[in-house]
This record gives sequence, structure tokens and C-alpha cells, in this order.
Amino acid sequence: MGVTVVSSIKPSPSTRVASPHTLRVWVMEPRPLLLMLSGALALTQTWAGPHTLTLSGTLLSGLGESQYIGVAYVDDTEIVRYDTNTPNARVQPRVPWLESPWVEQEYPDMWEEQKRICKQCEQICRAKLNNLRHYYNQSEDGFHNFQVTSACVVGSDRSFLRGYSHTAYDGTETFTLNLDLSSTTEAKKTTQITVQRDLFHQDDVEGWRAYVENTCVHWLRLFLEKGKETLLRADPPKTHVTHHPISDHEVTLKCWALGFYPSDITLTWQRDREDLTQDMEFVETRPAGDGTFQKWAAVAMPPGEEQRYTCRVQHQALPEPLTLRWDPPPQTTMTTVAITAAALGLLGAVAAGAVLWRRRRSGKGRERYSQAACSDSAQGSDVSLTGPKG
Repeated sequence: MGVTVVSSIKPSPSTRVASPHTLRVWVMEPRPLLLMLSGALALTQTWAGPHTLTLSGTLLSGLGESQYIGVAYVDDTEIVRYDTNTPNARVQPRVPWLESPWVEQEYPDMWEEQKRICKQCEQICRAKLNNLRHYYNQSEDGFHNFQVTSACVVGSDRSFLRGYSHTAYDGTETFTLNLDLSSTTEAKKTTQITVQRDLFHQDDVEGWRAYVENTCVHWLRLFLEKGKETLLRADPPKTHVTHHPISDHEVTLKCWALGFYPSDITLTWQRDREDLTQDMEFVETRPAGDGTFQKWAAVAMPPGEEQRYTCRVQHQALPEPLTLRWDPPPQTTMTTVAITAAALGLLGAVAAGAVLWRRRRSGKGRERYSQAACSDSAQGSDVSLTGPKG
């Protein structure tokens, strides 16, 4: 087994080196995690791989207060969480299948053991954060964080492929362990390990290796077996294209993919079948809140050129890639009926106005005729009434 040690952080001249006694708090011992499993898990089925179990712990500190959050993911699904800021802090299952009877029957002490390990990791993270803060001569009132992340990956035959463990202080890497078996041959099954660490780090490399290559893999196999209906599913994306006018000289087409799982997806805009990777705007794949994911990619163009653009969607749940194009919405039957009704209403109004106008004109004629007739009649009566008597 080869181990390569590379310095990843060089202290500045203004910092002081920790004493040998202080360095002792850096020893991280993940071996107790092995107690969580006794013996290998016998699985009879295979599944499409690879699959990953990721364990992440973060300690946040500032203004004399702190919070530790531990989360475990299988692929893209959060399965457990531990948060010291919740009442009666405990490890909480985040998926229904971890609340099933098999947990109590097969692993009755699982949650207590998980909580004990989280508390241990919290204490180690706190010691490491305090040590680094003193090392860099930083105030205790400042906001700082220390993160620990470990992951293992198995293939379709359930065997270990690769894994890693790393720690970071305020986003700066302090330790990284990489293990990779995916490139080895059958004749050489030696794990290739690369370790990067700073000048004062004393993490237990063999302890991390034991966790990543053994304990993590055992848990991953268990979770994939017990949660296979959820974790091994593949939900195809629901896709559509939307049109967004920006100005008189620019429009944007946005290609949407919603409700898909797992999260790995590719959205690519093309113009005349030429990829526009450099000209696209997109958001990173994000959780939808219901166990699925969503993503969009957009491209801008002059108005009238929309038909030259297509969106290509690739996802493992699709039998073949989808090609989407934006088309102006066609006039619906209701729209046509509304337009026809409006036109008929206008014609009816014009016709009614014409009839009314004619009636009024003819009414005025009759009025003048009646007035004339009455006048003539009146004149006739006057003549007969006042005429000379015979």
C-alpha cells in the first residue's frame, strides 16, 4: 500500500505552531463506527451502480454558541439527520423505510448508537475547530466552521470502488484521504491511497481507511437493500419550454426539467443542431422538496429565430434523449369562437344601428306627413266652420 503525503496548507509567518500536546486532539478515531455492524450483509440481488453513501458533519461556532449538524445521504436522498439545535437532539430518520419494523427487529440499538457516534464526531470537530482557531490566533467571537465529509462508492456487483474522507476549516481543506480500487486489475487488489495533510495534522489514516472501505460500504449495502423501492428508482423528468420576451430585440427560451430522480441530468441548448454550452444560462440541479429534483437551462436570441433552437434532455430514466422545441401556442377553439362571436356581435350591432337609423328616418317622415295631414284637416274644418252661411 502506497501512501503519499503532500502539504496542503502552509502556515503564514504570523501564525504560531501548535505544541505537541495540542496536536493530540487532532486524532480522529472512526473505528467505533465498526460496532454498528457485526458481520457482512448477505445480499442476493444486484442493482445498477454506482451508488454512494455520504456522511457529512458540520460544526458552526460564533459569539460563544455552536451548532452541530450531521447528515447522511444515499446518492441524492437524505436518509438521516442530527441537529443539536432541535429539542431533545436525536438522530432522525428522513425516509419512511428507516421507520419500519425491521430497524427494531434487526438493529434495536441503531438510533442510540448513531447518536453516540454523532456526539463523538461533534466533540472531535469542536476540539479541531478550537485548535485551528488558536493556531491562526483568531478570536472566539468570530464565526467559524469545521466540516468532516466521508463517502464510499460501490458498483453494480456490490464491491467497493472508491471512497474519500476530508476535513475543512472555514472552507479551506486541512486533510484529504482518497482511496481508489476502480482502476486496479484482478491480479492487484491493493488499495491506492493518497493522503494530503498539513504540517500539524495527525489524523489516523488507517482508521479512516477502515471506515470508508468497510463500515461505510456495509451501511450502504444495507440501505440499498432496505430502501430499494425508493433509492433504486428512476423517475423521468417532466419537460417543457417557456418563452420570455426581454426587449424588442431579445427573447429568452427556458428549458425545464421537473420531478426527476436521480439528480444526474443534462440539459443542452442547440442552434441549428450546434451545441450552445458556452452561451447557456442555467441553475444547478436542486431538490424539489418531494424527493425529486428540478433544473432549467436558458438561452437568449433575437425575436423570430426561436425555431432554430432546440433543447436536448438526457436522463437515465429516459429510453432515449428528448428534443424539445418552443412553438407558439395555437389558437384554440374557444379563442376562435370568441373571435367569431365578437365579429358577429359587431355586425349585429351595425345592422341594428342601421335598422334603428332607418326607423328613425322613416318615423320622422311619417311625423312630417301626419303633421301635414292634420294641418290640412284643421284648415278644412276651419273653412267649413267659418265659411259664409248660405
